[in-house]
Amino acid sequence: MPTKPQIAVIGAGAFGGWTALCLLRSGARVTLLDAWGPGNSRSSSGGETRIIRGTYGPNQPYTKMAVRALQVWKEHEQLWRSQLFHRCGVLWMAADGSDQFERQSLTALREAGLPFEELSAHEMAKRWPQINFEGVRWGIYEPESGFLRARVACQTVVNGFMKEGGRFRIASVVPGDLENRCADGLTLSDGTKLIADKYIFACGPWLEKIFPDTIGNKIKATRQEVFFFGPPPGDERFAESNLPVWGDNRERFWYGIPATDGRGFKVADDTRGCEFDPTSGNRSISPEALERAREYVSFRFPAMKNAPLIESRVCQYENTPDNDFIIDRHPRADKVWIVGGGSGHGFKHGPAVGEMVADLVLQDKDPLSRFRLDRFARSDRQ
Repeated sequence: MPTKPQIAVIGAGAFGGWTALCLLRSGARVTLLDAWGPGNSRSSSGGETRIIRGTYGPNQPYTKMAVRALQVWKEHEQLWRSQLFHRCGVLWMAADGSDQFERQSLTALREAGLPFEELSAHEMAKRWPQINFEGVRWGIYEPESGFLRARVACQTVVNGFMKEGGRFRIASVVPGDLENRCADGLTLSDGTKLIADKYIFACGPWLEKIFPDTIGNKIKATRQEVFFFGPPPGDERFAESNLPVWGDNRERFWYGIPATDGRGFKVADDTRGCEFDPTSGNRSISPEALERAREYVSFRFPAMKNAPLIESRVCQYENTPDNDFIIDRHPRADKVWIVGGGSGHGFKHGPAVGEMVADLVLQDKDPLSRFRLDRFARSDRQ
């Protein structure tokens, strides 16, 4: 009998957790590490909720990946007997006069078989009168989409991984010359050494620090502020039973998730913030961002004007220059793989990424050119 490969996965977020689980199910012995635990508040996979939707524009793999990921999320809800997905629909509002992205998304949605409706502003206003559709020309409604419980999902995936025989440890990798030496084993924060046949680094915004030569400015963490406003008492118009997840594609792209679990009405500006240190950055919200959020909510959801702020978060995106993921071997070490660059839209794809990475690593395949590191060099030459 062939020996099972020993694989170390560093990072237990959406990408790392699912990758570890898929590798384990494919026959590998897997050790999963995380410095602060799955879904911790410093990670890009932390927080309460994440959107899962298929509207992604033209000529991209993400719509089909989202469909596959949604299927796996649903299957594992039943397996683990824990609600991770809330199907309240997703509404994408197209601005008057600038709707190329939305128009070009329709073909991909059809090809992926994801149900959707094209709605006029009038039709949307009849269905959701609590929204002011001023400046909106039309919209895409995905009735089978919705949102995921982020922190709970990360923890549930890791719990499932351990129940199936995977090994999970709270530990970090000691910094050093990991560009050249990590293939010989990793020194951990507790003083032990971890030696494996393959190493998969799914460390999100920390990848640029771990691999400064290989990643460098190919991943940059940015500061993102999220707000939860309290709907009027007894007003169910802003609950998930009566309102979909929504995205509003105007000068700034705003998005939100209806009130759920008593956490309030989530609103965030997708505009990339300033560079941010995910370990020690200041996570206090700024008055300017709060004021912008209040102005937006008052405009688009008039009954939420002057709604109290009940929670807030400062998190981070881990952006690549083109917003595509990085899934590739380290250029100088075949034993090392790098998986990251979620760029603010990665969480939903965790199951699809996990399946993809497990297949690439165990079958020694080459990743899609869109996800490879050398695409940046190709872009520089063009």
